[in-house]
Amino acid sequence: MGDIHRLVIEHGRDKARALVRPEDRTLVDIAADILADENQHLGITYSGFCLTSLPHKKLADDAPWEKRGHQVTLLVEPGRLKVNGKVKLFGVPYGARARMILIYLQTQAVRTGRREVELGRSMRDWLTRMGISVGGETFRGFREQSLRISACTLKFFWDGENADVFEKGGIVKRGLIFHDDLGDDRQGTLWNDVVQLDETFFQALRDHPVPLLEEAVRQLKDRSLSLDLYVWLAYRLHSLSRPQPISWPSLYAQFGAGYDQMKHFKPRFVQALQYALAAYPDAKVEPADDGVVLHPSRPPIARLLA
Repeated sequence: MGDIHRLVIEHGRDKARALVRPEDRTLVDIAADILADENQHLGITYSGFCLTSLPHKKLADDAPWEKRGHQVTLLVEPGRLKVNGKVKLFGVPYGARARMILIYLQTQAVRTGRREVELGRSMRDWLTRMGISVGGETFRGFREQSLRISACTLKFFWDGENADVFEKGGIVKRGLIFHDDLGDDRQGTLWNDVVQLDETFFQALRDHPVPLLEEAVRQLKDRSLSLDLYVWLAYRLHSLSRPQPISWPSLYAQFGAGYDQMKHFKPRFVQALQYALAAYPDAKVEPADDGVVLHPSRPPIARLLA
């Protein structure tokens, strides 16, 4: 448990906020909310997303995305959808909103054991619980990311002769389309009623789910790099049997998209890691001159799906 969590436990939120630098008070708030979470709601993501990630910023609409992680490569290609009678090219999904949509879809699919995921009011209620008000610019942003998720094709290439590979397909087979009209009579049904996940993706998700703490996802909802680091640590730390050093070049290769030079990436990574660790009290990560050292740690949530 980190120093921020100990401060909160020993002094309470308000006193802990007074004891840290002003720029660290958000870390105290995250840690306090995580420690106070009694519901321990479970979130789920696929292991491949713990080792690779979507882009943080918008790419050109026709640009593919390839990301190499530990023993896996993610390839996402833009695709086309027919919307309002016209066929349109949609670029690769990106940013925190795309990640939030995907976590919801994956969580519901694993919880129910079905690749058909109900949306409508249940999705809106979840977003509200996540502290996201779906309206105006936020609505347009979520609609854009949902279309990108629906249109794209996605492949994970795992290392090893017998490793799984997505030969084709995407994330969503059909249904993830926002309604254009946001009138009062449709407040509970921003999406079509049901989304069907791609069968290949759904099977891989069922075979390799990674549990997340939903409150941690809520705390990091506006910090896409911190959210990526959180799900990475959720997957890596509890599977370790001994300390594992990770070099700066490896960290840069996995998380450094958008940074032209290592010197620009390092301070951003260190800051994002602080937020991820505030949301994961049991994570044991040690800074080192040449990177970080991961230590065996308890998973962020031990409870399994019923």
